[in-house]
Amino acid sequence: MSEIKDQKFVYDFTEGNKDLKDLLGGKGANLAEMTNLGLPVPPGFTITTEACKVYLESGDEPVELRDEVTAHLDALEKKMGKKLGQADNPLLVSVRSGAKFSMPGMMDTVLNIGLSDKSVEGLAQQAGDERFAWDSYRRLIQMFGKTVLGVDGELFEEALEEAKAAKKVTVDTDLDASDLKKLVKQFKKIVKAEAGRDFPQDPREQMDLAIKAVFDSWNGDRAKLYRRQERIPHDLGTAVNVCSMVFGNLGPDSGTGVAFTRDPASGHQGVYGDYLQNAQGEDVVAGIRNTVPLADLESIDKKSYDQLMQIMETLENHYKDLCDIEFTIERGQLWMLQTRVGKRTAGAAFRIATQLVDQGLIDEAEALQRVNGAQLAQLMFPRFDENAEVQQVGRGIAASPGAAVGKAVFDSYTAVKWSRSGEKVILIRRETNPDDLDGMIAAEGILTSRGGKTSHAAVVARGMGKTCVCGAEELEVDTKRRRMTVPGGHVVEEGDVVSIDGSTGKVYLGEVPVVPSPVVEYFEGRMHAGADDADELVQAVHRIMAYADRVRRLRVRANADNAEDALRARRFGAQGIGLCRTEHMFLGERREYVERLILADTDAEREDALKALLPLQKQDFVELFEAMDGLPVTVRLLDPPLHEFLPDITELSVRVALAEARKEPHENELRLLQAVHRLHEQNPMLGLRGVRLGLVIPGLFTMQVRAIAEAAAQRIEAKGDPRAEIMIPLVGTVQELELVRDEAEQVIAEVQAQTGVELKLALGTMIELPRAAVTAGQIAECAEFFSFGTNDLTQTVWGFSRDDVEASFFTAYLEKGIFGVSPFETIDKDGVGALVRHAVEAGRATRPDIKLGVCGEHGGDPESVHFFHEVGLDYVSCSPFRIPVARLEAGRAAAQSSGSDSR
Repeated sequence: MSEIKDQKFVYDFTEGNKDLKDLLGGKGANLAEMTNLGLPVPPGFTITTEACKVYLESGDEPVELRDEVTAHLDALEKKMGKKLGQADNPLLVSVRSGAKFSMPGMMDTVLNIGLSDKSVEGLAQQAGDERFAWDSYRRLIQMFGKTVLGVDGELFEEALEEAKAAKKVTVDTDLDASDLKKLVKQFKKIVKAEAGRDFPQDPREQMDLAIKAVFDSWNGDRAKLYRRQERIPHDLGTAVNVCSMVFGNLGPDSGTGVAFTRDPASGHQGVYGDYLQNAQGEDVVAGIRNTVPLADLESIDKKSYDQLMQIMETLENHYKDLCDIEFTIERGQLWMLQTRVGKRTAGAAFRIATQLVDQGLIDEAEALQRVNGAQLAQLMFPRFDENAEVQQVGRGIAASPGAAVGKAVFDSYTAVKWSRSGEKVILIRRETNPDDLDGMIAAEGILTSRGGKTSHAAVVARGMGKTCVCGAEELEVDTKRRRMTVPGGHVVEEGDVVSIDGSTGKVYLGEVPVVPSPVVEYFEGRMHAGADDADELVQAVHRIMAYADRVRRLRVRANADNAEDALRARRFGAQGIGLCRTEHMFLGERREYVERLILADTDAEREDALKALLPLQKQDFVELFEAMDGLPVTVRLLDPPLHEFLPDITELSVRVALAEARKEPHENELRLLQAVHRLHEQNPMLGLRGVRLGLVIPGLFTMQVRAIAEAAAQRIEAKGDPRAEIMIPLVGTVQELELVRDEAEQVIAEVQAQTGVELKLALGTMIELPRAAVTAGQIAECAEFFSFGTNDLTQTVWGFSRDDVEASFFTAYLEKGIFGVSPFETIDKDGVGALVRHAVEAGRATRPDIKLGVCGEHGGDPESVHFFHEVGLDYVSCSPFRIPVARLEAGRAAAQSSGSDSR
């Protein structure tokens, strides 16, 4: 065992509180908090995350842990007046995981520890119910066998199904004590055969092995996958909660349930949750038996119902948020087994945040922290067209909203396989379990025939923002034959397209068309938050966005290359254009002018090609400046290699060969082919592009600068207010920038002289090479602004070709934990981010008034926006659709930093 001095590894529930999540995990901290509030919590203790870390690092428990557990177990036994697993009056305990962040179903739990061949008889006498005792014993062997000893859980399920079939019943509650005794014998045989050892009869051995199993489950495949998906750090470890058992499977006056203080799908207030009589908690979350709505508890057990409603109100007011509660009723006595701030859908998050403001429980700053950009992005996805002709075949519980369409698949392996091949799939199961996580991630949506809003499928789907419909009982799911039978006898085979609506619970055959989200309509000005018909969700989004815009420091611009995109971006709240990619203006019909430029053999031919391009470029800029009148427009001069504007080398070679074979004229194609060969580069993204093009191809950049300047002058003459900024790409040294700047200033002066219009055009550069970031202090002498091109900066820092590596080894890197998330999706703070931070500091040291922004796709990534706020950029720029997300996250970043400063 590992020896750690002067460190406490075990805390009684009476010793902790909700603020100790790092040490006690979320479950342990909240059990302690409920104990402190005087709520009915079964006594117990928590083994800390620090003990788990020691175990995972050294492969053994801290030497002090066993003695501390023994001391707390002794105290628990005295409190309960029972001994763990004693024959006549046994104390039974549960051993449950509990990490800092909720990971529903991803780690292990074992109930009924302390039962053995001897103590099961004592439990039967103590409870006066033989069936209950043997049911609890078979559950222990089943959970312990699977969780601790690694036995395939399907073997226990098959034995249980065989027992029900032999009795000709469909639910396990119809098995009597005699049936369960036989099942226990069968389960023990399975353990012996599969694990190579007998099921342990020593209760302390059961408990110690279960504790280690929970520690080990932190590094289980499904837990690691879930953490990567949810971006939970891998080094936190899990706490272990040892809690005295209370029993919901003692008969009709007992039961177990899950409750929410508000609807986690919609955010509406009311009575939401599931209840299952004569059951233990795993039965509810597994979705194996269909529950009744929580409201039905009022007629089943009015006293417990009223007490639960009071406790729910107490917890919501205490936590000031939606609470997710697990409870058990043991013969009319209500016990609280867990509470946590509940996972919710994106729509519920926005509604609840504003509701809590209206109730005076939180302020606007806290409401802003209760939502995030990923949730806002979900709300902007399309929904099904209510006016479309549809074939509805079922309806379940609306567990997680959204409109999902895909091919039916019936297992996780197929879902992942088809998804990787580009297929959109709907994962259909009777019920999901934690082993289905990778398939749930791959699927567009999840459909189950069993379970409710608190089942595994529902909880995990809500956490991931996946569309989910649960408990569609009229659908008969046959996973072995890979088919689903719907009412009327129609069979949905694997590969058939289905559509599911997570907002209504409806299931359709075929593909249902979608329409824009009302949130997108709001952002585009087609729905006004103050209008009578404005949906409650739109009102909530409007209020939170208004606050975010008031407090944010970062401005948000758009990446847009034409007037149409610019106008849409402006409707979405863009405060300018941070990146206009002029290469997009050279495509289509204009490609022939670029070909003429590339094929030019003389200065005159080249100048003619540039003159032909000039009016086209100018008109593009006139339209763009008009669309963004009064707001800055950063125009990037031509960046990609010239050969990208030429035909594909293989296609062109074939054309030349065919022309030669047919003896047809092909002089132009031959010249093009020679040009393609001449310009071909092994690594074109590291070759002749960006500023290098402007220095090597005479007149190319000056033509573009002239087009920008003339367009700005024309808009000023038309009483407009153009605010153009000229950005030189791929600069690696200040000398490159000085040469281009000298030429640009000369052209601008010529246009001013010709038009008589004074032009104020800012000149700056993209920082997208490591050398540019390192020498930013020198480059700032010649640049009025920097815009960080984090896409290329990431490629050059990592030595990655994005188009190649994402398809080749990124999946392996994510699975192995080398990446928590792709560095092209969220900025690599330690590498790329360090260069950005240095360039900001060096640039401002040279030129204090320099404007700093980012125009890579990271500009719309929620986590990256917080980093850009932290390092002091002035703006972020992103695609038009991501502008609302960036606005929201910029507000959240500002509110967080001001909150930290005030503390």
